[in-house]
Amino acid sequence: MVGNGSRKYRLCIVVQLALLCGTIAQRASGQEYVTRPFVSTWQPDADQSASNNDSTEPIRPEVLKATLPQPPLADLDAGTPPMFRLPIDPPLGFTGKTGIRPSECQQSSDFVPMEDRWRAGFPAWDRYDKGHPPVDDYPYSEGHWWDPYNQNVLKGDYPIVGQHTFLAITATTDMLLEARQVPTPAHGFESTGNPFDPNFFGNGSQFFYSQNYKLGIELSHGDAAFKPTDWRVKLMPVFNVNYLTVAELGVVNPDVTEGMSRGRDYLALEEWFAERKLADTSPYFDFVSARIGSQPFVSDFRGFLFADNNRAVRLFGTRLANRDQFNILFFSQLEKDTNSDLNTFNDRGQNVLIANYYRQDFIVPGYTTEFSFHYNHDKESFHYDDNDFLVRPDPAGVFTPHQIDAYYFGWAGDGHIGRLNVSHAFYYVFGNDDLNPIAGRPIHIDAKMAALELSYDRDWVRFRTSFFYASGDHDINSDTATGFDTILDAPNFAGGKFSYWQRQQIKLQGVNLVNRFSLVPDLRSSKAEGQSNFVNPGLELVNFGIDFDVTQKLRLISNVNFLWFDSTNVLEQFTFQADIHRFIGTDLSLGAEYRPFLNNNAIIEAGIAGLVPGIGFQDLYNNSDGNVSTQVAGFLNMSLTY
Repeated sequence: MVGNGSRKYRLCIVVQLALLCGTIAQRASGQEYVTRPFVSTWQPDADQSASNNDSTEPIRPEVLKATLPQPPLADLDAGTPPMFRLPIDPPLGFTGKTGIRPSECQQSSDFVPMEDRWRAGFPAWDRYDKGHPPVDDYPYSEGHWWDPYNQNVLKGDYPIVGQHTFLAITATTDMLLEARQVPTPAHGFESTGNPFDPNFFGNGSQFFYSQNYKLGIELSHGDAAFKPTDWRVKLMPVFNVNYLTVAELGVVNPDVTEGMSRGRDYLALEEWFAERKLADTSPYFDFVSARIGSQPFVSDFRGFLFADNNRAVRLFGTRLANRDQFNILFFSQLEKDTNSDLNTFNDRGQNVLIANYYRQDFIVPGYTTEFSFHYNHDKESFHYDDNDFLVRPDPAGVFTPHQIDAYYFGWAGDGHIGRLNVSHAFYYVFGNDDLNPIAGRPIHIDAKMAALELSYDRDWVRFRTSFFYASGDHDINSDTATGFDTILDAPNFAGGKFSYWQRQQIKLQGVNLVNRFSLVPDLRSSKAEGQSNFVNPGLELVNFGIDFDVTQKLRLISNVNFLWFDSTNVLEQFTFQADIHRFIGTDLSLGAEYRPFLNNNAIIEAGIAGLVPGIGFQDLYNNSDGNVSTQVAGFLNMSLTY
C-alpha cells in the first residue's frame, strides 16, 4: 500500500511539472490564455477561437461568455501582448458610490490593482435556473437601496467614505396592542362611572395602544469583524403615539372630568452619544473605549437591577483576548415621559454609578460569571407625572421629600455546565433612606435578592424551572428596612413580558403593588419616575416552564408561576387590615414569537396570561360580595425594522 501511494504521488508531480513546462513555453512564444471565467477579448489563435464558438455544448453559467475590455491600442501597435484584465462585474447588494479615489494604474499582468476591496464584483449566478424568485435561498443576490435583507451601504455593509467609515440607518416601527384586566377602584376621587355600585373595586377592563417610530443614524469608523470600532456617533429620535381607554373614572387622571380615555403623543431624542476607542491594550485586539451621551445599558444578564436608556458616561473594554469584559458607568438620569417612557430633557435629580466585570469560561467552559457594584443616589424632590398624579414622594404615609443612598453588591452567572443551562443572580443592598414614607422615619437598608434558573434542552424542547426571592420587611416599626427593591429593573425571567404578574401594573391605594415589567412588589408609585422603597412585602416565586421551537421561525413559551409574599406585615399596616395571607396566586401564561424571515427585521409576539387569585390577593382586592375574579390579559406586539 505504501508503494502504490508513492507511485501515485510521483505521478502527480510529473503531471504538474508537465503543465508548468507548457505554461512557460506558452509565455515564451508570446501567447497568453486566460482561464475561465475570466476570458480575454484577445485570441492568439483564430482557428481555436472558432472551434470554441462552434461547440454544440452550451456554456453555463452565462458569465463564462463575458469578455474583457480591449487592450489599449498602444499595446497592439507596439506588438506587445496585452495585460491581463478582470471583467467588471457588479458587487452584491446596494453599494452606493465608491469613496476610494484610484491612486495607481495596472503595470503588468501579474498584479491587478483593486483599491476598493469592499466592492469587488461577483459574476451573475442563477443557482437553480429559476430567475431568482424571492422565496428561494439564492447566494450572491443583487440588491436595491430599499432592500434591507441583502447587503446595503445604508445599513453599514459597505463603507460610505474610504475603506473604514460606515453609515448605518435603522428605521423601526413598533406597535403594541394590549387588552387587560387589573383591579380598579369603582369610586374615583370625586365621582364614579357606575352609580349605586356597592363594590369598592369595579370594572377593571382596559385597552392600551402604543406605536413607536424610531430612526437610528450611526456613523462609525473601523472594522468590527476584526477589531473594535475606532469611533462611533449615533442619534436616534423616537416618535410615540399612545392611547388608553378604561371603564372607571379617576384612572387616566385624578380629575374625573377628564373621562375614561386618554390619547398622547411625544417626540424624544432617545439615543445620542459619541464613542471613542482610547487604547489597544494587547495584540489580541483588547481595548479601552469611552462613550458619552444617552445610551442603552443592562447591568446584568437578566435585567434584575438596572435596565435603561439614559444619559451617562461609560468606560468599557476587554482583557485577556476578550475573555474578560468590564464596564464603569455614571448615569445622570433624565426624567421620563409618563405615557411613553421616553426620555425628556429635564434632569431627574438621580445619579447611578455602576461597575461590573465579566469572566468567560469561569471554572468550566461555557459558563460566564459577573461581579458588580451599583450605587443609587436619589435626591429629594417633589414631582407630579404628566397625568397629574403625585409620584415623588410616594403618596403614602408622610408626603415629605426624602433622599435615598443605596449600595448594591452583586454576583450573577449565565451559561451552561455540560448539558445543563444555568442562570443565577444574587444581590445584597445596604444604605439609608432619610425619611421613608410608609415607615414615617429614617431607616437603614439591609435587604437581599436571589434568583436561579435551570433548564435542559431536549431536541426542539427546553424544560425550565426557576426560583426568585426578594426579602420583605418583617417589622414596619423597625429602624432597619429589609424589603428588597431595584433601581430600574426589566427582568427577563420566569416568563418575563409574557407573565401577567410582571407585565401588569397593579395599583394599591395610591401606589403600585407591583410595577409594569417588574417582579418586586415594592409599593412604589412609579418604577420610572418614583423612588425605591425598601419597606415592602417582598416576593417568593417558583416557576415551571417549557419552550417549544416549533419551527425555525416559530417559538412557543409556556410558564406557570406560584407567587407568595415574603412577609405581609407591611401590607397589614398599610391597608389597616389584619391577617393577610402570603399566597398571592398562580400566574399562567402562553406566548409566541414569530420571525417570518429568520432574522430580527420582522418580529411578531403575542401572549395571553392570567392570574388566578390566591388567598392573599383576595384579602387585598376583595369586594363586598367576596368575589375576586381571575385577572386576564393579552397582547400583540409587531416590530418591523429596516
